[in-house]
Order: sequence, then structure tokens, then C-alpha cells
Amino acid sequence: MSNHYFPSHFSRREFIRRSAAFAALLSLGAPTASRAQSQSGSGPLRIICSGPAGSIPDIVARRVAEQLTTFLSGGVVVDNKPGAAGQISVNALKQAPADGSTVLLAQGAIATVYPYLYAKLGYDPAADLKPVSMAAEATLALAVGAAVPDTVKTLPDFIEWTRRNPKLANFGSPGIGTLPHLLGAELFRQAKVEWQHVVYAGGPPALVELMGGQISSLILPEGLFRQHQATGKLRVLATSGAVRSAYLPAVHTFVEQGYPELVMREWFAIFMPGRTSVETVEKMSRSMSQAIAGAAVIDGLAEAGMAAVASTPSALADRIANEQKYWQRVVRTTGIKVE
Repeated sequence: MSNHYFPSHFSRREFIRRSAAFAALLSLGAPTASRAQSQSGSGPLRIICSGPAGSIPDIVARRVAEQLTTFLSGGVVVDNKPGAAGQISVNALKQAPADGSTVLLAQGAIATVYPYLYAKLGYDPAADLKPVSMAAEATLALAVGAAVPDTVKTLPDFIEWTRRNPKLANFGSPGIGTLPHLLGAELFRQAKVEWQHVVYAGGPPALVELMGGQISSLILPEGLFRQHQATGKLRVLATSGAVRSAYLPAVHTFVEQGYPELVMREWFAIFMPGRTSVETVEKMSRSMSQAIAGAAVIDGLAEAGMAAVASTPSALADRIANEQKYWQRVVRTTGIKVE
């Protein structure tokens, strides 16, 4: 049986400060407003982002926004709407005009996982989200920080340590129902360890807490761990790919360390309001695919441990449908349910 803990020991102002600091550390180098033109022709293109500054969705959104400016004119605004595991950003999209002026960049879980996880979701993925294009994929990783002794060097070491220290058997994630949350829940379920889930509004504040020793472990897309792994501020113990990560080749996968079912890739995609016409969606998809194929996006996302991936609207819709079947089973198995 898991518990969810929401840190309350830092204020909204402190959260914003820390998130901004991590955005700088990640060297995003992208302004919030850039030159591009929305399809409505009435103002800048607004990219609603499901994560806070410095998060993986934010990195993707800003890289794509930068590239859009190379072939469109006008302005692009990246509007961060973090919280509630993406639901705040989806509700912002629902309220936006369906005229090509607004898109959402968010984790695929908003369409594949949350329909089975939340008793009251607040939106209907089929009716409220029009798939536009894939944007990026990332491997997840589990890292430990200052709360865990240096003698813990592998995932089996960590699991054994949590058994000896049950009060410290916890992991952080960027929200209830996110893929990092589900991966952690399934890991501890399979390891038969009692655990506590510590919930954050995005990855950057969770990283601060991990390195400060306030939590024992954290699961995020691996790109957010790389520079801190290199400086020794944290230790990545496992990655969630079918094979080892090209970015962290020395780190063993969950599969290699005795958990063959823990293969998972987080992906991010672009959506438009459900009322948007097919013609407008197709036009936006072509623009986004062109941007995502740009060398600056490919290289920029690679620096953050991600692969740039574009798609047609129909291909994204097919992926969502296929993964819904998988996640329905996973959510039922883990027993996680959010009222």
C-alpha cells in the first residue's frame, strides 16, 4: 500500500526560483517569446506546456519554438501550465480557441494513462484532444542522492537498503499518474517493498530535494540526471530502456538487474483543441514535423538525453490507441487509482 506525500516546505515563490535556476543550468537558451505566426493570423502561436521551467516538456517546447521561428513569422509564446499531472495544461487547451493559434505540448500519458487512472479526469481525451504530431521520446531512470550512502551502487543494493531502512523507502516523481510514478510503483511492487510516493510539480524541484537528501530516490527522464551524475551529486542506478542508454552506457537497465518487465519510454506529443478542423490540424502537423526535423531540435534534444520524433496525426492517434490497452492493464495491476 503506497502513500502520496506533497512537499509543503517551500513556497510558490521558492518553487519558481528553483525551477528557473534549473532552466538556466540546463542551458536552454530560448526566450519565451520568439518569432513565429499562428495559423489564425491574429497573433503569436501559443504553445501550452505541461511542465514547469527546466522540465523535459519545457525543454522540448522551447527547442521546437526556436525552430519554428526559422520558417514562420510573428511570435511564439511558451506558456507553462504545470501541475495535476498535466491536467491543468489540458484544461487550458480546452478553453483555447480552435483556430490554429494554440497547441499543447505534453506527455503522452494525458491520453493513454490518465483515462484509466483518474475516476474524475475533467476531460475526455477522444473529444478534447486532437493529435497533431509526436515530438520527443526519452528513457526514464532511477537515481539516488544524498540520503543514500555511497555503498549503494546498484539497483539490488538500493532495494536491500530500503528493506533495512523502511522509513526511507520513498521515491519522488513529477506527479501522480505520470510514467515515473507508475514505473516506481511497479518496481517497488515487484520488489515487495513498502514505499512512499513523494509528489512534485515537475522534475526540477524534485531534483533539488533529491540532491539535498530530502528524498531517497527519484524517477525522471534520464536527461535531467546526466549533468548531476557527472558531477557526483547523484547516482543513476537503472534506466528503463530495452537496452542500455547511449547517454548513460555504464548504467545497467532495470531488465539487466532482475526486472524484465520494466521497459518504458516516456514520450511527448503535440495536441490541438478537440474542436479544431482536420485541415488546421494537418497544416499544424506539417509545420511541427518540419520544426522537429531541424538539426537544432535534434541536437538540442540529444543534449538533454531525448530523441526528436515527428509523426502524422493519424500515426499519433494509432499509437495512443495501442498504448491505451497496455496502460489499462498496468494501472489495474498496480492498483493505483486517483479519485
